Amino acid sequence: MATFDAGAPWGIELPARQGASFHAVVAGTCWFTTDGAAPRQLTPGDLVLLPAGVRHELATEPGIPLRLFDEDLKRSLIQPDGTLGLDGPGARTRILCAGYSHDADVAHPVLSLLPPVLHVATAQPDTGPWLRALLDLLAHETRANTATGSSTAAIRLLDVLLIHVVRAWLNTAPPTGDGTAASWLTGLRDPLTAQALALLHARPGHHWTLDALAAAVHVSRATLARRFTHHVGEPPLSYLTRWRIELAARKLHDTTLPAAVIAHQVGYTSEYAFNRAFTRVRGCPPGRYRRQGHT
Repeated sequence: MATFDAGAPWGIELPARQGASFHAVVAGTCWFTTDGAAPRQLTPGDLVLLPAGVRHELATEPGIPLRLFDEDLKRSLIQPDGTLGLDGPGARTRILCAGYSHDADVAHPVLSLLPPVLHVATAQPDTGPWLRALLDLLAHETRANTATGSSTAAIRLLDVLLIHVVRAWLNTAPPTGDGTAASWLTGLRDPLTAQALALLHARPGHHWTLDALAAAVHVSRATLARRFTHHVGEPPLSYLTRWRIELAARKLHDTTLPAAVIAHQVGYTSEYAFNRAFTRVRGCPPGRYRRQGHT
């Protein structure tokens, strides 16, 4: 967690990292760019969340020379109050920045299903005040990083901030039906579908059937199948298979648990069935996936 304060002209390249990161513009403006996307200008109140920590750039304007933001540059910019400063003769920009290291077995698979960039504005009337309050608290804990408990407080505030940013993004994302692709994110906007998704995410190892899931959310199986497929883009049990395999892939990469144990944890009663499902979704069997070191 740090505050970046720079005078124009400036430009930095932030390499890909394991975990999420975010930038909130407090004062001034800058341009934000990720690979394959057009630059977007950020103004005070804008916040970008990068759930998977993709490579990105921040600069006073697109196309100017960039400095790689690594540990050497970070050490050279750090000031006594903890601010990262870049001196320049032009207009100043102040950005609150943080990295978010999440639990690989649970949080990471969820975040990996989000878009590469979530862009929200803290000026929104419904969610903006909460975001601004959280950012103010984070800024305070960053400035008071030597105070008792400040580091722990900042970590907990980041957890809460992540939830509110996703909520704010969902509130401003266009609804399904106007050309927006169906996904689990649009499914969260429908109360019934959101209930079903919450159950599948919370209990992926449960022996779910369409009847059991429909009973759990108190609707008919036909209603559940229709609403879920409309909002998410696939039937509930197809989604459950992908979710289980996503969890399994992370466990194969991040742990040394045997494939049979992982299969049981994500809801498969036999390793053979798990191998078939994993190969169908990921294109190779679990053992080869682990040996190849996929992320």
